[in-house]
Amino acid sequence: MTAPHSSTPPFNPPFNPPDPPPSPADSAIDLRGRTALVTGAAGGIGAACALRLAAAGARVRAVDRDGSGLDALRARAEHLPGAVEAVHLDLTDLDAAEQAAAGTDILVNNAGTQLVRPIQDFPPEEFRAVLTLLLEAPFRLLRGALPHMYERGWGRVVNISSVHGLRASAYKSAYVAAKHGLEGLSKVTALEGAPHGVTSNCVSPGYVRTPLVEKQLADQAALHGIPAESVLTGILLADSAVKRLIEPGEVAEAVVYLCGPHASFITGSTLTMDGGWTAH
Repeated sequence: MTAPHSSTPPFNPPFNPPDPPPSPADSAIDLRGRTALVTGAAGGIGAACALRLAAAGARVRAVDRDGSGLDALRARAEHLPGAVEAVHLDLTDLDAAEQAAAGTDILVNNAGTQLVRPIQDFPPEEFRAVLTLLLEAPFRLLRGALPHMYERGWGRVVNISSVHGLRASAYKSAYVAAKHGLEGLSKVTALEGAPHGVTSNCVSPGYVRTPLVEKQLADQAALHGIPAESVLTGILLADSAVKRLIEPGEVAEAVVYLCGPHASFITGSTLTMDGGWTAH
């Protein structure tokens, strides 16, 4: 008697090989003549977005406080049709952030941080810092960018939100609050920008293979007293139907899609990339 055939799909490893760098041949969207600003561009999702926009021909202002990371990004972008300009800036300098966004056609609000603590143990100053970077800085960047977009009659705002902008998880009060706020800010921007040819949308991924997620593995392992690999499979990916981390390049493809001419009627929306988490 043979053993019954198992219908359980094979487990996909959560850590995948890095994406290959984008090439001009990959880009069907032409963003030549457009100026884009990407925050948190020195690594992870931000770097992938900067490279993908440059592959489409955009001039990209890559904003980050990590100077060495920006230098590495510029080196990776040398072969692309567009250009990458490194802008060394701490976005908590809100006045400087607003000034840096002047003259941009595409704004990608991506910079982020995370701290995992129970509410009663969450330092108030850290709560304020997370909201400043993830919500107030995007507001100030919008203030700087929208006048130029309105003048030209065209603009694209893409906010890198999170599945936590749609659902909550314990121990992430500041991050969840900020991302819920960013989703709301994006919708208000869509309503105000529509008469001026400006769209505003969120891309809301689940867990992406970035240093921010790696830090969460360590934080949650310490919080729950379990190994980091158990955090990944038992906590982070527990509610995801697709049992792997998202690649930064997958998020970048969604961003550049929303910047294309075929997406002109998509505004005030959220493109959710969560592997089926919110399907529950």
